[in-house]
Amino acid sequence: MIKSGWEQSKKRFEAWWHGECVDRVLLQVTAPKAPDHSPVLQESGNAKPVVESAATPEDLFLDADLRIAMFESHMARTYYGGDAFPYLDTHIGPGTMSLYLGSIPTFAPDTVWYNPCIDDITTADVPKFDENNRFWQATLELMKKGNDRLSGIALVSFPDLIEGLDTIASLVGSDELLIYLVDAPEHVHRFQDALVDRYFDYYDRIYEIIKDEDGGSCFSAFSTWGPGRVAKVQCDFSAMISPKMFEEFVVPYLARQCARLDYSVFHLDGPCCLQHLDLLCSIKELDAIQWTPGAGQPSACDEKYIPLYRQIRQAGKSCMIRGGSPDQARKIVEELGPEGLDIAIQVASPEEADELVKQSFRWGCKQPG
Repeated sequence: MIKSGWEQSKKRFEAWWHGECVDRVLLQVTAPKAPDHSPVLQESGNAKPVVESAATPEDLFLDADLRIAMFESHMARTYYGGDAFPYLDTHIGPGTMSLYLGSIPTFAPDTVWYNPCIDDITTADVPKFDENNRFWQATLELMKKGNDRLSGIALVSFPDLIEGLDTIASLVGSDELLIYLVDAPEHVHRFQDALVDRYFDYYDRIYEIIKDEDGGSCFSAFSTWGPGRVAKVQCDFSAMISPKMFEEFVVPYLARQCARLDYSVFHLDGPCCLQHLDLLCSIKELDAIQWTPGAGQPSACDEKYIPLYRQIRQAGKSCMIRGGSPDQARKIVEELGPEGLDIAIQVASPEEADELVKQSFRWGCKQPG
């Protein structure tokens, strides 16, 4: 078992996906802690921070042994309170599938940029699944080594594949895609249609590697687990298009993708994407929505977003909320109830984390008399 109480946490995750709760709100609380002297950290054999042993920024993403050592170091210094759990992130930047399909990366210490590889969408074929792609092989190596190294200690997650218009933008360029939406919409549809199947060429293979003993899986960056096939889906590109275009070029393909998953959560990123919320809420195949306020905005736990979360909950979707303070988290649960809320925050110490989780059993509960 990866942590004490994990079986009960899995029940809370499953209830959350269905807009319910078991005994309290699904609450993930992490905190810094002094590293222990567990074998998992000692065996990495690094006297200095493991990140310093990377020869190039590319190593930080493609060197499987280094990636695992970095994660072990992070895990040894992190307290996972409540329903938080340790997992090895396996992405090669936010949009890993673009690399599998031919995009050329520019590696930086903290991210990956994807450079276009298609000159003309009107004459190009949709890239096919390539077993020998070096980035796909790097992902496979990381996941398999992660499974071997971390069994019973942590989960291995899905990489942040990304799909749809965001992936097409990486392949052809964002400015070019905006033009194609107007001048060559049939080819955008052609790519969108094919990319749904291409996504699952990778997803299905990954799932067979990382699924746990019960068939459950977790997804990178969004610290979520489900008792089946789980994914975060998105369309950050939608900040630049109208709801009418979103309805035509995103909704049908997103619905098809979610229908082939057991559990899906949409990453709604920034104020410019809020114009599509009604359409997202209308997609019956979508289970949950995660709101990212954007740079310079209050955290996702701020009470100003309670009407937004109420709208999502009233549409039958669960809410994933990342970031904020304990008081903000409590306020949201008291306003909306604990059902269908997944809240993840950081606090200063393991003791504070445990106390917060203890208090959360009373959040949203009616007082007697």
